[in-house]
Amino acid sequence: MIKLPERLLNLRLERNLSQKSLVNEMGLALNTYVRYERGEREPTASVLVRIADFYNVTTDYLLGRSDEKN
Repeated sequence: MIKLPERLLNLRLERNLSQKSLVNEMGLALNTYVRYERGEREPTASVLVRIADFYNVTTDYLLGRSDEKN
């Protein structure tokens, strides 16, 4: 799942969010989120949906199955 880390990073930077501010808003652990962006860990389905909802994109976009955000 190479696209996921890239897309998470790009979406966060598009909103000018630090990792810390993002996890505070989403209620995630910083260490865990950092590992998502590095590609060291994959989010569960429920966390993936929360991230997609936060960024107003589809899970398919996050996973690289589509280039359409909505």
